[in-house]
Amino acid sequence: MPQHTTRRVRQVAALAVATAVGVSLAACSSGSGGASASSSAKEPQTFSFAFSEANTSDTSARQVADAFMKAHPGVTIQFQKLPAESYAQAIATRIQGGNAPDAFEAESGIGQADSIQPFAKAGLLLELANPQIKTDLAPAGIDQFSYGGKVYAVSRGSGVNGIIYNDVAAKGAGISLTGSSTFNEVLNGCAAAKAKGKSLFGLAGSIPANTSILAHEIATSTVYGPDPKWNAERNAGKVKFATTQGWTDALNAIKTLSDKGCFQPGAGGAGFDALTNGSSSGKLFGFFAPGGAAASIEAASGGHVKLTVLPFPAPAGVKTYASVSSDEAIAASAKTKSPKLVEEFLAYIASPEGQKIISTGTGFPIGSKDASQLPSTYQDVAPVVISGDTRSFPPLEWANGKVNDDLGAGIQGILNGQKTAAQVLQQMDTDWG
Repeated sequence: MPQHTTRRVRQVAALAVATAVGVSLAACSSGSGGASASSSAKEPQTFSFAFSEANTSDTSARQVADAFMKAHPGVTIQFQKLPAESYAQAIATRIQGGNAPDAFEAESGIGQADSIQPFAKAGLLLELANPQIKTDLAPAGIDQFSYGGKVYAVSRGSGVNGIIYNDVAAKGAGISLTGSSTFNEVLNGCAAAKAKGKSLFGLAGSIPANTSILAHEIATSTVYGPDPKWNAERNAGKVKFATTQGWTDALNAIKTLSDKGCFQPGAGGAGFDALTNGSSSGKLFGFFAPGGAAASIEAASGGHVKLTVLPFPAPAGVKTYASVSSDEAIAASAKTKSPKLVEEFLAYIASPEGQKIISTGTGFPIGSKDASQLPSTYQDVAPVVISGDTRSFPPLEWANGKVNDDLGAGIQGILNGQKTAAQVLQQMDTDWG
């Protein structure tokens, strides 16, 4: 089945949208580091590290490795930078085939091609026994990096999933949205944009990864805000998608946005090209993606474009929470010949020092409530992040990838008048099994 990981959303969307849109618009010591390299002197002091980056200006993975090598003279890390679009399946094949790199980027949780928990269950990953790692990972939610009570991966950092918004262009059309705007104010903005022959938002309706991320941004408030343990309850059979009002409200909100003309004409059948074309022509002012896309666009534009990340406002009567992902992970092979050294490297990544370096590729250090550590593009969403009104990205703990695939495909059906919210949610319950 197709796999739409959050990394795929980031890397395909950021690659297809950020570069094209950006260019068009432009027309050390560590408390967690543990022992020194001498603690693994009998091990090989060279190991491999595989990763991928959609944004060519993002060198955070290489930088954190360079910092570790500088702090550990005699250690050599061999880089294996793999293509972003095929990374998940490629690394999964290598892990399953027994020839995985010593350390590698992966996805936390379960249900994706390169999710760590199935690999941990199969004994293919190195257990990370350093207790400091568990402490450092706690703010991100330790369960998504664990299996059977043992830790097997660390986070690359956290990032907000929200509206990537061109505030300057929108204000030029008389529209003003901020991090504290309401759902009704969004609808008013949609009407104002439509009156000028423009669209407030662009949506790639034929791409499940894009439609589903919008649903998750809204459900973060309608479902997981009041019930942060909803996924665990679904896994236990105590709740269902079809009988949870918050999920119905989230999908109905998307239909309302469509009915009010918030998306560009033909959004139900659109691909990423609609976002690039709409942005480059000034026909739309925002789209839905991980917050890192804003920085990618700004970099691609050479600094000529300034964007902000907004949390998606909750429907009336519901408190707004921001969707935060910490799912981009680094794990290690159980077959590495340098287990102590590789674990030390992962402990460094999880440490505050390592997070300051590697999290620049995702957003901000896990658990950070320091405004100075947030990207400049996060100014509008910063109050929500700092207040702690955030929830983890929903599908990280879902039973399998098909649940999320059918959510995204089902939303296309809603946009085109071919499906109802109830039908989509019932299918998701069937997929869960």
